[in-house]
Amino acid sequence: MNLIADSGSTKTSWVLFSEDSSPLFIHTQGINPIHQDEETVKGILQKELMPQLSGRTIDEIFFYGSGVRPTEEALMQRLLQEVTGVSRVEAKSDLLGAARALCGHDEGLACILGTGSNSCLFDGHRIVMNTSPLGYILGDEGSGAVLGIKLLNALYKGMLPDTVLRDFEEEQGVTLADIINRVYRQPLANRYLASLSPFVHSHLHLSSISELVVNNFQEFIRRNVVPYGRRDLPLSAVGSVAFYYREQLQMAVEREGFVLGNIEQSPLQRLMSYHSLTRS
Repeated sequence: MNLIADSGSTKTSWVLFSEDSSPLFIHTQGINPIHQDEETVKGILQKELMPQLSGRTIDEIFFYGSGVRPTEEALMQRLLQEVTGVSRVEAKSDLLGAARALCGHDEGLACILGTGSNSCLFDGHRIVMNTSPLGYILGDEGSGAVLGIKLLNALYKGMLPDTVLRDFEEEQGVTLADIINRVYRQPLANRYLASLSPFVHSHLHLSSISELVVNNFQEFIRRNVVPYGRRDLPLSAVGSVAFYYREQLQMAVEREGFVLGNIEQSPLQRLMSYHSLTRS
């Protein structure tokens, strides 16, 4: 039995699987060793993960997390070993997890397009180049948070029809003053901005909205992927934004002279295949 985790700051998705049994999918709150101390992480593992495993024997754990930088790998490995009793544990970044899921053992351009964004050049074994995403204030082009920024900017600077602005304020139950308060004075503004994505998606029939999404992806490619200098490799992506805006992503990829590869909402299914192949 192997256990794989795909962890973000708000949610961790786990899958327990073997060659001869159906996979067991488990969810706990997010684990991020940058923002949470050791006791908090251990508490989540002990109180939320372990009861759902119901005493099952686990041979290996592969943990991929958004807060697992090289400096946090040893910490996450130790905490998982202490709580689960499993000795064979690998803790790596969510970006490496995305690369392994999307590219397998082949070269490729692997991207994460969700609330935030990230990308890398993967040589089939390791990440060889990475453009710093810089977060939603300084970067994160292509992400749900930046899509929310672009939507609000276009709505309140008269770049979209007045009818769309009225629809938005009625549907969201907000005024401009409410939005300013939510973005500038409340915590987790990036999540709020990304939460506006369903409104964008429901208005993709408008060319101005669709083009806004395409432009978001084009900026992501130009500023994050072009520097790798590998237009010969497919551009693959994982995450809800990539998954639900696949048509607009395809347009952006083609406009920038790349070829679209694999698109997945979650990396777990492909990571199961990756680690099965690795073992064999």
